[in-house]
Amino acid sequence: MASKTPKRGMPRRYRKFADDFPAVAKALEQLGAAATAAGPLDRKRAELIRLGIAIGAREEGAVHSHTRRALEAGATASEIRHTVILSIATIGFPNAMAAMSWVEDILEK
Repeated sequence: MASKTPKRGMPRRYRKFADDFPAVAKALEQLGAAATAAGPLDRKRAELIRLGIAIGAREEGAVHSHTRRALEAGATASEIRHTVILSIATIGFPNAMAAMSWVEDILEK
């Protein structure tokens, strides 16, 4: 299933990419949907895991994206913040706090 995120709600950089390379953007969305459908995890859990991966990779844009997607999939702000807290023991407190600030960028909107 493709993302339910409307293109107009996406960051400007992604919108430009999708406008310039629509076939690539569509393929990327299809890959994400296929990965989600490949296993037993529901969409909310899959998005929280993707958020955790983005946090560990220290990818601000991906943290923003997967925070939005987790919310759309039904995750609560508490579940999203807990995902960040779980990262402390693995990536360290300073990195987790950077990720928390990126999560809050979205939650505070």
